[in-house]
Amino acid sequence: MNSPMSRTMAEAPILNARSTYERIAFAYDFLDAPYEILWKRALRRKVFEGLDGAILDAGVGTGCNFVAYPPSARASGCDASAAMLERARARAEKLGQTVELRRCDLTRLDWQDATFDGVVATFVFACIDNNEQAAALAEVRRVCKPDGEIRIVDYRLSPRPLVRARQKLMSAWLNGTFAATYTPTTEEHFEQAGLEVIEEKFLRSDVLKMIRLRPRKNG
Repeated sequence: MNSPMSRTMAEAPILNARSTYERIAFAYDFLDAPYEILWKRALRRKVFEGLDGAILDAGVGTGCNFVAYPPSARASGCDASAAMLERARARAEKLGQTVELRRCDLTRLDWQDATFDGVVATFVFACIDNNEQAAALAEVRRVCKPDGEIRIVDYRLSPRPLVRARQKLMSAWLNGTFAATYTPTTEEHFEQAGLEVIEEKFLRSDVLKMIRLRPRKNG
C-alpha cells in the first residue's frame, strides 16, 4: 500500500486517460515497442499462466496481450478508447485470433454478473484516477465468477533510492505520454470493492507488481 511519503513523490495529477489514449492510439505501439521487445512480451505470458475458460482483458488497449492468451481460453477485451480498440481489432485479425471486443469504461463494464473465470488488467489501474479506483474494482469483481480470479499488474515506486530517483525523473514521461503513475492507489480500495488478495509478487525487480485477487465470499 502506498505511504503518504511515497505520494509526495508521485507525479503530477493523472491526465484523463480516456482522452490521452484516443490521442496517442496511432503511435502507442511505436512508443511502447522498446519495452515490449525488451521485457513486456515475456512478462505478459507469465501473467496469463494457469488461466482458462472465459477471460476478460480489462483495458485491452491495442491488444498487446493477445499473444499471451491461453490457447483454450475464450477471450474478451474492453477499452474506453475507440481508437485503441480499432488497432486491437486489426491485431486480432492479423493474428487470426477471435476476441470479443467492446468499448466500455472499467467503471461501467458491458457484461452480465459472473461472466468471467478470469479478469486481467495489465498497466491499467495505474491510469485510473483515485476517485474511480473503487468503482472500477467493483465492476471487475461483479463480472468475475465467485470462484474466478482477478490479476492486476502495475508499476510501483521502488524503495531503493537510486531507482526511485530514476522513476521520479521518468514520471513526467509516464504521466504525459501514457497517463500513468508509479504510485497507483488501487490496493487501498480492495476491501471496499469486495475483493481479497490471494497473492502479491513482483514480476520485475521491485517496480512491477502482480496482485492476484478473488471476490470475497461475503463481499
